[in-house]
Amino acid sequence: MSSRTRFNFVSEYSGGLLLVLALLVSTPSLADNDGIQYEMAVIIDPVMRHLKGRSLIKVEQHGHFDLILSRRFTVTQMRVNGFLITQQQANDGGLQMWQLSMEQNGPYRIEIDWQGELAALNTDIDHAQTLGHSIPASSVEGTFLPNSSLWYPQIAGALASYRVDLRLPHGQRGLVAGKLIAESESELEGYHASFIFNHPAEGIDLMAGPYQVVSSVVQGVSSNKTISLRTYFHPRIADLADDYLESVKQYINLYETWIGEYPYSEFSVVSSPTPTGFGMPTLTYLGVDVLRLPFIRATSLGHEVLHNWWGNGVYPDYAKGNWSEGLTTFMADYTYKERESNKAAREMRLDWLRDFNVLGPGQDQPLLTFTSRTHAASKIVGYNKAAMFFFMLRDLLGEETFDQAIRVFWRERRFRITSWHDLQRVFETVSARSLENFFAQWLTRTGAPSLQIARATYTNLESVYRLFLELKQSEPAYNLRVPILVRGESGKEEKFFLDFESVQQSYELIFSEPPRDVLLDPDFQLFRQLAAEEITPILREVMVKQTAQALLLFPQDVEQYRIAYQLASRVQGRVPEIIAEMSDLDRQPVLVVGMRQQVDDWLAQQNLPGIPAEIQQESATAYVWTLRRPNGATLAVVSAKDEASLLALNRALPHYGRQSYVIFKSESVIDKGIWPARSQALPAKPCT
Repeated sequence: MSSRTRFNFVSEYSGGLLLVLALLVSTPSLADNDGIQYEMAVIIDPVMRHLKGRSLIKVEQHGHFDLILSRRFTVTQMRVNGFLITQQQANDGGLQMWQLSMEQNGPYRIEIDWQGELAALNTDIDHAQTLGHSIPASSVEGTFLPNSSLWYPQIAGALASYRVDLRLPHGQRGLVAGKLIAESESELEGYHASFIFNHPAEGIDLMAGPYQVVSSVVQGVSSNKTISLRTYFHPRIADLADDYLESVKQYINLYETWIGEYPYSEFSVVSSPTPTGFGMPTLTYLGVDVLRLPFIRATSLGHEVLHNWWGNGVYPDYAKGNWSEGLTTFMADYTYKERESNKAAREMRLDWLRDFNVLGPGQDQPLLTFTSRTHAASKIVGYNKAAMFFFMLRDLLGEETFDQAIRVFWRERRFRITSWHDLQRVFETVSARSLENFFAQWLTRTGAPSLQIARATYTNLESVYRLFLELKQSEPAYNLRVPILVRGESGKEEKFFLDFESVQQSYELIFSEPPRDVLLDPDFQLFRQLAAEEITPILREVMVKQTAQALLLFPQDVEQYRIAYQLASRVQGRVPEIIAEMSDLDRQPVLVVGMRQQVDDWLAQQNLPGIPAEIQQESATAYVWTLRRPNGATLAVVSAKDEASLLALNRALPHYGRQSYVIFKSESVIDKGIWPARSQALPAKPCT
């Protein structure tokens, strides 16, 4: 790494100012990393939405490589070890590809100049749309170049360390994941920053905007190193910086104590003008409106900090399934609920099971095939089911063994591509037991077991009560450890755990008084299909199920119909299937949208109850609630006071899928909740 390459090129900003960027690349030297290193200089003009770059790619090993770049950009020059490359690139969809064959060991030096126009930043899209539109976009309000948009020349499928030198106009600041090693700004020269990432990385994401930067530090718990913390916030949320920095300190302390040393030298919280939520090594990129929400520091922020261990510190082997989202959800979102109370943790587990229960045919997938969140159904599997997997694994092994395995997993696999099998091997080694059946049944199968108590009878012999239970489960049988709660006539409760390995199995339990009833998994510790009495209708049923329909009660008013149609599209995340009326035989979930009087009249015509009395409030402008039709199908009803009240639901309502009812005053939620659920229980009867 002793070579020095001088790059000179010119870019014109919107003010007509010519800037010459002269960069000395390869100082400081990059760590050895599978022989691939990127060193690039990038100039971005957010007003003209123009990018110009020069890159030096160093490849140490021989072999065949695909060099790829978005077709949005033009390569003006390419050289390999000084030789000019003039071959025509192969076009494959939205990318350009150069196939390079390197027959002998390196080093090889690939030098590339490229430039092109960036897309206009669209601030009207939601997070789901952002996930589905991976394009490099820019404006004065913000620039986001996700790695998946192929905004720079990269070797396909390769991990690489890198250095990026970034130039922006005065008033803009930007960053990539990594250590900030140089920074300067002047009205004449604009903003210049250099970043280095010494570890094997999956790619480079670049963010920029009119940021105000606030800095702090935290001392590592498990090491003596000082970790630099920063917020890159838009001016309108700059007052939140200190609180966010303090929360980041607490999360780093929590996870260093639990897992091991924080892997990087810094962490930044960066605001986005769009409603994004991304985690990258050393930073998280969250929407301005998201960062304003008062609960984000207590929930999502910790999730993104933890991703520096899982996902950005140990890399998932995506071809064999993404375990990192589930482990992060378990050790972040769920852990915060456990710290809050047992009740809050139980409610989260029940939420996960409710969500899974609403998946329709074809929406489920094995955990081994989950790679990333693309829609609500994939999140239910890849985040929720996977988090429940780790909860059940901890229940099986015990908290002490689980935590020890987590620390060993981090120590052995950091900065390595890691599969579910690698994770299984670590947990087996630490626990000294085979986990083959446990991993196989939860990772390779779709669906979930359906359980029931088929019989509960008892006898009395010398003041000892023998309780005879029979459990059934759906085929093919899972190997389960089923929690059973027995309640006696005096109110005494005792919990048992029953090993359940076949479709039908009998048990005998000893109880000290006459048992009154038996509850199956009352705390929802198993990932399973809920029984009918445990299922309360929630809004997600009309959001996630692909068979869900919509009934819009606006036959006369074209504008109101348009607003209702837009709301149905937002809520269901697709083009809605509009129906004119419902059949008594139709058991599909239906979203019903109308003005208050229209909804009241329609419900009366259907012999269905109106707005539940317990949720009515004088100040409400819109009610949204769920109910069951006599045939068991779910209705989600939207009842708005007027056209403005209906329009106000567009942005907020899609985020309340886990609720049974939501009450709005304009755009604000003034109440929400879930209808009470009953546990699956069977009365115990004396033997005859």
